[in-house]
Amino acid sequence: MNLYLRYFDSEILVTNVDDAIDFLDSIPEITMTSRIAEDVRQYFESDNRFPKRYKVRPKIYFIMIKTDASTMKEFKEYRANSISKANNDETPPASPEPLSYRDDTQYMSHARMQQNIVMALHTQRFGWYEGVFDFKRVVVVPATGKNEYRDTHFVAQCKAMSGIDCYNRIKEHLQMRVDSRSQFSSPKGKNFSFTFLGECKPLPEE
Repeated sequence: MNLYLRYFDSEILVTNVDDAIDFLDSIPEITMTSRIAEDVRQYFESDNRFPKRYKVRPKIYFIMIKTDASTMKEFKEYRANSISKANNDETPPASPEPLSYRDDTQYMSHARMQQNIVMALHTQRFGWYEGVFDFKRVVVVPATGKNEYRDTHFVAQCKAMSGIDCYNRIKEHLQMRVDSRSQFSSPKGKNFSFTFLGECKPLPEE
C-alpha cells in the first residue's frame, strides 16, 4: 500500500511512511512535530482506506490518500477515471435525488441502504458541495439562565473531496462556534445530506 500526499500544489506518491514525513518536513509552511509524524505513521499503518485531511493550522490542511498505484501517473489516471465515471453517473448508487438519501425499505433492506450511503459518502469527486446539517445545539435560555438543547438547521456550501469531507468541514466549522456540548449526528443518518454542485463555485441567484 502506497501513500499519496498533497499540500496545495505540492504532491508526492511514496512507498513508506518515512518518505511521507520527509516530504511534509520539507514544506516551510508546515511546522513538523512529533505529533504530526506519529499521526501520519498511525494512518499509514492502519487498516483505514478512507482519505484523511489533516489540519496544520486553522483552515490549512494537507491530504493523505492510500492507494495501490505504484506511480504518480497511475494514481492520476485512476483518479481521472473515477471522476469521469462519477460525472457520467456511472457510479452507484443511483437515486432520483443524487447524493441525498431517505429511508425507503420498500425497495431495499436497511443494510443495503446503509451500504449505499457509505459508498456515496466516500466517493471522491473534488468540487463544491452543499451540506444540510441538523444538530442539537446547546443554548442558554435568557429567562432562566439554564442551558437547553435546541434543534438547529444549518446549510453551507464548501469545497471538498467527497461527501464525508463535506460533513467533516461543516462539523468542524460548527464546533468552533457553538457550545462544545452540542450534539452532532452521524453522517450516515437522516440529519445530514449533501449535494454535489460542480467543480466551480455556483454563482449566487439574483
